Amino acid sequence: MMQYKSSLDEMIKSVESRIIGKKSVIQKVFVCFLAGGHVLLEDVPGVGKTMLGKSLAHALGITFSRIQFTPDTLPGDVCGMSVYNMATGAFEVMQGPVMNNLLLADEINRTSPKTQASLLEAMEEQQVTIDGISYPLPKPFFVIATQNPINQLGTFSLPEAQLDRFMMKLSMGYPDRAEEIKMVGIYKEGIPEMTNQTKDAETKIAGIRQEVENVFIHQDVIGYIVSIIENTRDHEEILLGASPRASLALTRAAKAYAYLMNRDYVIPDDVKAIAMDVLAHRILLTPEARAGKRTQQMVMERVMNSVSVPVSCRTEKA
Repeated sequence: MMQYKSSLDEMIKSVESRIIGKKSVIQKVFVCFLAGGHVLLEDVPGVGKTMLGKSLAHALGITFSRIQFTPDTLPGDVCGMSVYNMATGAFEVMQGPVMNNLLLADEINRTSPKTQASLLEAMEEQQVTIDGISYPLPKPFFVIATQNPINQLGTFSLPEAQLDRFMMKLSMGYPDRAEEIKMVGIYKEGIPEMTNQTKDAETKIAGIRQEVENVFIHQDVIGYIVSIIENTRDHEEILLGASPRASLALTRAAKAYAYLMNRDYVIPDDVKAIAMDVLAHRILLTPEARAGKRTQQMVMERVMNSVSVPVSCRTEKA
């Protein structure tokens, strides 16, 4: 039963009214949100990464905050800090922008590793610690981090441990000619209004996520996912394969994708549709592969092609 699917369709349509020609990327961002993950957007400036984050928050009816990371951004600027109140003579906690449902971490690779690491606890454990006291984050909590693949001077590459916290790594890319003409026509008189989903937003999101959780995945499909992960650990061109966290992430994302495709069960095609986005950024290539100009996407495609796809999966619960 998919009682809340129509509400999700309205949300996606609302975002598509602002982000022109990027239906696939929008769908995958929603998949990540519904699966309880976080997204890393890597792309050149000006393709709509910030607009996507704002539009998503507006469509979902959730709170939004944005951090523009710079080399002098401190962990306290992200999570919050204790501030002395002279009137009361006591320290009070000043909450950081992380205390919102959707956090846009803009140009995350331009800040120091220490500040990057301040997001790890929030992304993994849904809480932040300030002066030894833990504070739960609002639910839902979703991070969209962006980074610019050019002008790497003065940047700090995200370590593998932090990359692994992102369920998906996506790229929006330039629109094609027809899409860009349509976009200019829509935006020439200002930013278009969006359908506001704030009414019963919390109930709708909770209902959609519960229905995603109830999507059935056959044991053979789970075996297919695990086989893909295992092959990343044994592949000759991969130095560091995907972790067990990747197996869980791919499983959750496949269920969310199946729900988006109007099914209450997962098929192998759902796994194949999102496996590259979930896994490619999690693997570390050997020096020989990098010297041979292999990319993570190229190697992951070889991994996927080497795994047998289950052909007879029951689609109903046993």
